[in-house]
Amino acid sequence: MHRSHTCGELRASHIGQTVTLSGWVQRSRDKGGLLWIDLRDRYGITQLFLEEGKSDAKVMEQARTLGREFVIKATGKVVERFSKNDQMATGDIEIFVEQLELLNASKTPPFTIEDESDGGDDLRMQWRYLDLRRNPLKNNLVLRHKIGIEARKYLDSLSFLEIETPYLIKSTPEGARDFVVPSRMNPGQFYALPQSPQTFKQILMVGGYDRYYQIVRCFRDEDLRADRQPEFTQIDCEMAFVEQEDILNTFEGLVKHLFKTVKGIDIPSVPRMTYDEAMRRFGSDKPDIRFGMEFQDLTTAMQGQGFAIFDQAEAVLGIVAAGCAHYTRKQVDELTEWVKRPQIGAKGLVCCMCNEDGTFKSSVDKFYSQDVWQKIAAQAGAKAGDLILILSGATDATRKQLSELRLLMGGRLGLRNPEEFKPLWVVDFPLVEWNEEAGRWFAMHHPFTAPKPDHFDLLETSPGDARANAYDFVLNGVEIGGGSIRIHDRKIQSRMFDLLGFSPEEAQHQFGFLLNAFEYGAPPHGGIAFGFDRLCALFGGADNIRDFIAFPKNNSGRDVMIDAPSTIDQKQMDELYIATQPINE
Repeated sequence: MHRSHTCGELRASHIGQTVTLSGWVQRSRDKGGLLWIDLRDRYGITQLFLEEGKSDAKVMEQARTLGREFVIKATGKVVERFSKNDQMATGDIEIFVEQLELLNASKTPPFTIEDESDGGDDLRMQWRYLDLRRNPLKNNLVLRHKIGIEARKYLDSLSFLEIETPYLIKSTPEGARDFVVPSRMNPGQFYALPQSPQTFKQILMVGGYDRYYQIVRCFRDEDLRADRQPEFTQIDCEMAFVEQEDILNTFEGLVKHLFKTVKGIDIPSVPRMTYDEAMRRFGSDKPDIRFGMEFQDLTTAMQGQGFAIFDQAEAVLGIVAAGCAHYTRKQVDELTEWVKRPQIGAKGLVCCMCNEDGTFKSSVDKFYSQDVWQKIAAQAGAKAGDLILILSGATDATRKQLSELRLLMGGRLGLRNPEEFKPLWVVDFPLVEWNEEAGRWFAMHHPFTAPKPDHFDLLETSPGDARANAYDFVLNGVEIGGGSIRIHDRKIQSRMFDLLGFSPEEAQHQFGFLLNAFEYGAPPHGGIAFGFDRLCALFGGADNIRDFIAFPKNNSGRDVMIDAPSTIDQKQMDELYIATQPINE
């Protein structure tokens, strides 16, 4: 028996018992006649204690040879701790060691295995197995486990079936780039790893499995960032014989259940906002509604005063940063340079200080009198002591730029508390959007999304005005879920493919299996998928999903621990018919 108890289990009620613990040496303190060892496992830390003259001399000598991260087994008696530690669950006791066994030695780790490690991101990812021993990662993975368990409980209670779908599927031209897998038995042909189980879960609805879910791995070969990985996990769900309201109510219930059971938080009814309203008020289809700072349309008020940049702009939009009129010239210049970065793309920024004495100060005062500023401030809802931040240009671009500036200011003013949770449903998205470069329509969500029931005719006359029967679940400015009511009629689905530029032959080649299935009694159906990694990170109060995944990739899509991706030998290349020259069929 390697252990009778874990290192986080023993309490004062165990005093007098002889126990066996196993774990890793966190640290040791040798005071000559006294020696303490902190022993750690995933459950906690227990202090071991040895004393010269009372402990066995050989055991004492062995204990002095132990280094950090050595794996040991210790047997001894639970005694009351002289100097109690109320910061530890086991802080009332310690173990007087009688026997000690070295299970495995350890090299000195390249960074400290502490809550606040001295290892950088790259170093800790290279030695991920050591990083996983730290409490922050352990707690994140425990949180992830709890969220997964509670999601399954909730969905099971509503008669959802967990059904696995294939990982080796057919590549499709829509959406992000696929990861492809060469087929040895079918030379020159490739599987793709699924970006989502979308078509398979729709097929399951045709097959009569009216409530499906899967906590499933998905893959996208796209550029990475803090909330994106090449392989990620979704809570993927689909329901038959439903309308949008059924989906929203069911999965709002899921989110409420997770908050209640995992974090002990009661979430009220989730508000809803149309896409158009979200863009108008916040410049984003995933607005952070923990704070206000809503967009103010100042176009009419600010044009016609001789300032050419505003006069020629399609839109002049502003936000009010409360209490920021004290900003210095240096701070204003820093904001201006921030919005001019390529990632944001603004040409410049106009700031107006609403001074405490009722006067106004801006960089464009020669064009705007105090009376005009008074009217602008009143329209924007700015008070004495506030700062008005103004951008202009094409409407869509300006909204996007001001949205990023709003989030920056919200963070700087402490308005984006990670322990405050404000969910939101965003509904009525555009069905399609026009891409000038490609010269065709693209689906806003995916090509299987149904139009709103009264917008079907717009597919023929005005596709850009059609609204999708689609919805996103947004939490604290992060899209964590998205879905739609699906098309379930072959004729309508074929019309959608045609609108998106597929020839009938291409549509049949890519999605013939789905179109054919729709001819055999496909029920009305719809669903949603939640980004499981993002959800876990938000529950954990973090922006980066990487520390909520056991073995993540870095920003270059590499697993630096196992050094992947990597080359393969020529024999494998030959077996897969991969060559520098095209393969002749």
